[in-house]
Amino acid sequence: MNPGQTETAPGQRLTVTMAQVDFLVGDIPGNAERIRAAAEKAANEQGADIVVFPELCLTGYPPEDLLLRPSLDGRVQEALDMLADARLAAAIVVGAPIRQDGLLYNAAVLIDDGEVRATYLKQQLPNYQVFDEKRYFGAGTDACVVPVKGIPVGLTVCEDIWVDGPVEQSAAAGAKLILNINASPYDMDKQARRKALIERRARENRVSIVYVNLVGGQDELVFDGGSMVFDHSGALAVEVPQFAEGLFPVEFVFDHHCQPIAQPPVDEPSLEQNIYNALVIGVRDYVNKNGFRTTVLGLSGGIDSAVTLAIAVDALGADRVRAVMMPFRYTSSMSLEDAESEATALGVHYDVFSIEPMYDTFMATLEKPFEGTQPDTTEENLQARIRGVLLMSLSNKFRSLVLTTGNKSEMAVGYSTLYGDMAGGFDVLKDVPKTMVYRLAEYRNSVSPVIPERVITRPPSAELAPDQKDEDSLPGYDVLDDILHRYIERDCSAEAVIAEGFERADVERVVRLVDINEYKRRQAPIGVRVSERGFGKDRRYPITNGWKPGK
Repeated sequence: MNPGQTETAPGQRLTVTMAQVDFLVGDIPGNAERIRAAAEKAANEQGADIVVFPELCLTGYPPEDLLLRPSLDGRVQEALDMLADARLAAAIVVGAPIRQDGLLYNAAVLIDDGEVRATYLKQQLPNYQVFDEKRYFGAGTDACVVPVKGIPVGLTVCEDIWVDGPVEQSAAAGAKLILNINASPYDMDKQARRKALIERRARENRVSIVYVNLVGGQDELVFDGGSMVFDHSGALAVEVPQFAEGLFPVEFVFDHHCQPIAQPPVDEPSLEQNIYNALVIGVRDYVNKNGFRTTVLGLSGGIDSAVTLAIAVDALGADRVRAVMMPFRYTSSMSLEDAESEATALGVHYDVFSIEPMYDTFMATLEKPFEGTQPDTTEENLQARIRGVLLMSLSNKFRSLVLTTGNKSEMAVGYSTLYGDMAGGFDVLKDVPKTMVYRLAEYRNSVSPVIPERVITRPPSAELAPDQKDEDSLPGYDVLDDILHRYIERDCSAEAVIAEGFERADVERVVRLVDINEYKRRQAPIGVRVSERGFGKDRRYPITNGWKPGK
């Protein structure tokens, strides 16, 4: 529809509700009902004229190869028909996969007064990091501008705002307000990048922009919401909280421009608070959406399991978390005391099962084949594997999800045991460097003290051998994490890292450990992604390869 065919009266008001909602991938009927209920509430309680939902909200995001199922088109059409037939009191914009001329498109669909009034086909298809939309979708070419209460409104989808073209195209077609629907996953500084980008798009095109983002966890991805509105001058008028579901209305007044009425700014969370919230949502949605009643984890008295326990309790409640301490002859009394203190402070079910008898039985069985050899990491790994068997047995018996506790630094260099401390269903700290684990512990204790101070201050140890310390065989974690950030997330070569002032021996050892442990990471449980480059969909290196990492 050509917006030039309508005249917008000065002073015309438009209420847009940003629906920052958590959807379930694949549950098309359930998602459609969530949309209907939210739109009805926004219209009746907030006076919404139009309710804007996130990208691909009908299927949930990312639907991945569910998009290839033969029944997809029929299920989507049934859901769209239901939403149209509901004749809601407000118009809605929903994200859905739409097939036209044999191609599937990632679309924004505007439904009003019982019919589909407009369909916009996403033009820019991301195919990097965790995105592979070119596997599924064709690319649209045309702007879509439609009058809503006489105000010309342009529709765009997620990546369209990150790349030059679609916003400019909508503005040239007469749009005074852009509705941009998103499924933009969280990483540590994503919100700042979004703000800078939308500010520039709004200012350069002299058009207000409503940015609506998905919230919730989906496998390793977490969507943080953080929906916002910028006016035509590039000023931030409205920002809603991250990691919170809700319906957030914004009123616009038309007078040459479509001007949002500004709202008080939200409190700016710290980096640690944001990461912690992302981990809590990631655990909560993975456990709940997959139907697990309870969780279980090994509590060692160390920093990683302490932070994991706190996150699990904050995500699920103490009654759904079980902690198990599995001491051995090398476990210190300090570890036993601290683990009990953590479990007591958080109010979880707590067990202590010694692994000593099982270890002795294994070693007796292995005595003959091991004859003539010296103890090495084999005996250390056996301890971890016994613990893994115990946790998986509890998992099977009580239908509990095992939460593993390895951090990104350990996963990077292979300081973890296959079928031992890697055994489980979900690794809460998989994308969290060790130095950040300490910062998260300090943050959580600032809310309420649940982690003993000496857990944070004592030198980290796996306690698999006498007087063992992590830094006996690795650089200090501050150095290690800096090297890993450069090599993994920035793709620097070993020589480039060395040129930034790191010791050659440290860099070459760390890089070698990262490269040779790809086979372990392929067998690791998934975990929450909080960086720009996590182990999983982000980083796909071949296990078998002859690449030389020097340059």
